Amino acid sequence: MNIGQAAAASGVTAKLIRYYEQIGLIPQAGRTASGYRVYTDDEVRTLQFIKRARTLGFSIEQIEHLVGLWRDQGRASAEVKRIALQHIGELEQKIAELLGMKQTLEELAYACHGDHRPSCPILRDLEKPLDEETAAKRPASALMNSGP
Repeated sequence: MNIGQAAAASGVTAKLIRYYEQIGLIPQAGRTASGYRVYTDDEVRTLQFIKRARTLGFSIEQIEHLVGLWRDQGRASAEVKRIALQHIGELEQKIAELLGMKQTLEELAYACHGDHRPSCPILRDLEKPLDEETAAKRPASALMNSGP
């Protein structure tokens, strides 16, 4: 099948398919005599695997490793589990960061009068430069009470 058909069958855009080929996540497609890419059912299944892994938030590097393990029928499942558990830890960290951001924004929004006055703790907070380490350690309640 051509790249458009492979994209439709896999749910991955043609642009992403070309990108995955470029970075070596999938092998370069075969070509017709006129130079068009040609994909097999196995390659479409690989693209579906990659798409599913991306929807679960795995990085390209993790997916590359998982694809290799998926293709290796003699593999032990321990390595697959290790990658999944590592990714769960990364997701938990991101969730904690997002919850912290949500809490900070909720507190700032609560402190903002939201009326005709120009004073706004949200804008005061946003104008302050913070490095990531300081922002992570700074309690949300401190953000509301600082600044002009």
